[in-house]
Amino acid sequence: MFKNYLVVALRNFRRNKIFSSINILGLSIGISASLVIFLIVQYSYSFDRFEKNPDRIFRVVSDYSFSGEPGHNRGIPAPLADAISKDLSGIDNLVSFRYYNPEKVSLHNAPSAKPAIFKNQKHIIFADVHYFDLLPYRWIAGNKRSATSKEGQVVLSESRAKLYFPSRSFVDMIGQQIVYDDSISAQVSGIVADLDQQGHTDFNFLEFISMNSILKNTRLQKSMYWTEWGSTTSDQQLYLQLGSNTTQASVEKRLKAIFDRNLGKDAKKNHYTMTYRLQSLGDIHFNPFYGTFDSPLANKSMLLGLIMAAAFLITIACINFINLTTANAAQRAKEIGVRKTMGSSQGQLITQFLGETFLITAMATLLSFLLTPAILNLFTSFIPEGVQFSFTSPFVLTFLLILLVSVTLLAGFYPAWVLSSSNTLEVLKNRAYAGTNQTRTAWLRKGLTVSQFVIAQFFVIGAVMVSKQIHFMLSKELGFSKQAILSINYPSSDKSVDHKKYVLGELNHIPGIQKTVMSNDLPSSYGWWTSNMDYSPVKGPVLTSVVELKSGSAGYLDLLQIPLTAGRDLLPADTSSEILINETYLHMLGFKQPAEALGIMVKWDEKNVPIVGVFRDFHAHPLSFKIGPMALIRSAENSNVMLASLSGNQTRWPSIIGEMKKRFMAAYPGEEFKYEFLDQSINNAYGGVQQTSTLLRWATGLTIFISCLGLLGLVIYTTTRRTKEIGIRKVLGASVVQIMTLLSGEFIKLVALAFLIATPLAWWAIHAWIEDFVFRTSVSWWIFAASGIGMIAIALITLSVQTIRTARANPAKSLNAE
Repeated sequence: MFKNYLVVALRNFRRNKIFSSINILGLSIGISASLVIFLIVQYSYSFDRFEKNPDRIFRVVSDYSFSGEPGHNRGIPAPLADAISKDLSGIDNLVSFRYYNPEKVSLHNAPSAKPAIFKNQKHIIFADVHYFDLLPYRWIAGNKRSATSKEGQVVLSESRAKLYFPSRSFVDMIGQQIVYDDSISAQVSGIVADLDQQGHTDFNFLEFISMNSILKNTRLQKSMYWTEWGSTTSDQQLYLQLGSNTTQASVEKRLKAIFDRNLGKDAKKNHYTMTYRLQSLGDIHFNPFYGTFDSPLANKSMLLGLIMAAAFLITIACINFINLTTANAAQRAKEIGVRKTMGSSQGQLITQFLGETFLITAMATLLSFLLTPAILNLFTSFIPEGVQFSFTSPFVLTFLLILLVSVTLLAGFYPAWVLSSSNTLEVLKNRAYAGTNQTRTAWLRKGLTVSQFVIAQFFVIGAVMVSKQIHFMLSKELGFSKQAILSINYPSSDKSVDHKKYVLGELNHIPGIQKTVMSNDLPSSYGWWTSNMDYSPVKGPVLTSVVELKSGSAGYLDLLQIPLTAGRDLLPADTSSEILINETYLHMLGFKQPAEALGIMVKWDEKNVPIVGVFRDFHAHPLSFKIGPMALIRSAENSNVMLASLSGNQTRWPSIIGEMKKRFMAAYPGEEFKYEFLDQSINNAYGGVQQTSTLLRWATGLTIFISCLGLLGLVIYTTTRRTKEIGIRKVLGASVVQIMTLLSGEFIKLVALAFLIATPLAWWAIHAWIEDFVFRTSVSWWIFAASGIGMIAIALITLSVQTIRTARANPAKSLNAE
């Protein structure tokens, strides 16, 4: 019987090559997109699933609010770990570690040999044995219990050990000496396998110095504010593994008591709040408020959007299948009648038609295997590096099997039921689809066609709106000049203010460079440096404000073309004895005119400093943030960036940059010369939104393509069924345009109805999305009008492929064929 089903299915494919090809192509696109999205989602949710009892592991994080401004930090003050270990019960494991970023790592392999130097090594922490109890490291050499028990010990990961000692065996590496920043000496006491060999993880550390190296070193403790409750840093991490009878709420309640006991009075005095709360291990890879250590985060909203896009694409492909199969039902009417006469039951017929659907879906799945690698290569910049496609992956095979069965049932059950439920006598009289059942089937077909174009129209409107917002952000006046300005980071190893000024002067002497300045950060970035400033008016209480600080050397405002609205620029200096403020802070202080603030004293950094000028507001951060109070200061010590404005023709810029690199390398031998144009760095700040726009455009294109495939199939069916009618109309004088209007009119009405349904849905979604931007473009009426007209135009072009051909056909041939 199976052989008979297969033979009939293949015979039907040959008879209906066009419809079968449309179904296979539409389903393959939907399955390929779904497979790629599955790989991304599965990868994102696979992080840190291999730990023992991961649902009971939490990170302690800090939420704070100062003068009404909320903030978040993934770190804690260092003494909190010791307080918890003494005060909290019901904790199975407490893991405290400190992130460390040395500028230099020296390897002393032999007494007389010159030490090997590694600069700016990452992924190094101070940790103790409890860290290795939390995470299931596999030990290659050394003993877990003793490897971090003493001062001056270090455990290396397998990859880091091979980097440092490429010619030694793991056993021979034990006892080798490593020196960090010429101040911390440690001997290798153990080697562990890289944690990512067990699965995906955000714990990407490769080097583990014993925590006792801090506890026995007073200088280190002082530099790390080891006993300071008021110093919260993301470098200080704390993880708790709760006991089986301990709840998250009870621990957070006791954390509040610890805070009140140690910082409660200070918080009340300085008008801030601080809450220590538990963040689940599974939330770390997704939560942008706290972030990971330095690995990329996944966006749950983006993943949900991708899942919805995959569901829409599969749904549209299934709608195409249902429409084309039910539309073509009359062509198989006599086959069904004969089978029923010969004794076939409805169940057997349903099985046959579901088998045909399964075969088409299987062919589409095989085609998707070829398309998926190409899609992954096409979207390399959007897809996480760890996402891989393998034909033998059990996750991939399981997903495809589930998808194969689901699509077969979703796309095939209704057509199978319609085809198998017709009356035998009416079928043989060629009247199977006359009357009510045909009407119901036609209305269902129209409803499904409208549904897929509602989805397509929704995507079109969304894509246009996202593109409009991106154009708004990239073209909006930011309040400063961003053209022909180059930024270069100072090496973190350069702590000398005089040397930084020397390098800046060397660059300033290069022909083609107009001006150079030092700053703590780029004028528009995601970096914040804030401080408290107090203003005591003649009448009323002291006004305390959280003010953002920007440091700039002499000429900073001139280089960026930020105008002063009152007063003068800061005097040249290395430290601040006076400040400039922006217009937002001016109004917060209660002044209406800029000149009123000149000479006013504010208390900052435990000293009173005068306001000597007011500068115009500018966007110090991307447009998803509002403009806040800001002060410009002189602080050469905190200068991390050089800004240089270039002059002349752009063709000369490469030679100018080449000379800059030459002088930079002379000042910093062995360091890497990296530069970026300011306008490009601003564009990069909107990378997430631009990725959303690109993915949305691709989803839109695929949705339209699959929908138009179905539309083309339906118009081919319609024109084939009405061949005789069209021939008669042409003989009676109907023009090509009239024939095209007759054939296309009904479909265009369906597309127009889809536009009317999609418009309010898209309007609601657009307003919900754009609320995340403080500065945003308007939701213009023309977006909807242009999208609707564009969709109708695409539908007309699709329909014209077949309708023009049919309308221009010789009527004699069509009447002869009948």
